[in-house]
Amino acid sequence: MLLRAMIVAGGLAGAAGLSQFPEFSQQYVQRLGGAVDELSRFVVAFDGDAAALGLDRVAALDELRAGGAMAARRAETMAATLARHDRLSADLSALQTAGPFTRAYRATRLTDPEIAAGAWQAFRPALPLTFEGAAFAAVGMLCGLAAMSGGLALLRRLFRRRNHTETAPAA
Repeated sequence: MLLRAMIVAGGLAGAAGLSQFPEFSQQYVQRLGGAVDELSRFVVAFDGDAAALGLDRVAALDELRAGGAMAARRAETMAATLARHDRLSADLSALQTAGPFTRAYRATRLTDPEIAAGAWQAFRPALPLTFEGAAFAAVGMLCGLAAMSGGLALLRRLFRRRNHTETAPAA
């Protein structure tokens, strides 16, 4: 009876945990959109400055790198900002049109540490009353049941072997 209760508890924990994914991923996408908007301002300003001097982005970065220690440092910072903007923009375009099930499939796009930390900090678990929440809860329940059943079966095997080796007659 205790084992069944532990298995059900594992299933409920899986259901409760996975049912929160749709809302968390939605909050992540909202924060991702804000980050891309903010980075876009810097990219547009940088590209505008470069264009005013008759340079493209790469040439402007090269010129900055050649202009002394501070300029070289600023060029590296700007290059990192441009790369992050490109990466986050690609993530946003992949996630913006995706529904909750597709977002689960594209979960590798939810990996920016700053955005994930902000979304996690603001996230408040809630009872999912949507179809997606129920579907994720059902999958979580099955995963939790399977994990607890498998873990308990493994423990039973280990203890059975130990009992058999301890009670076996010595030859």
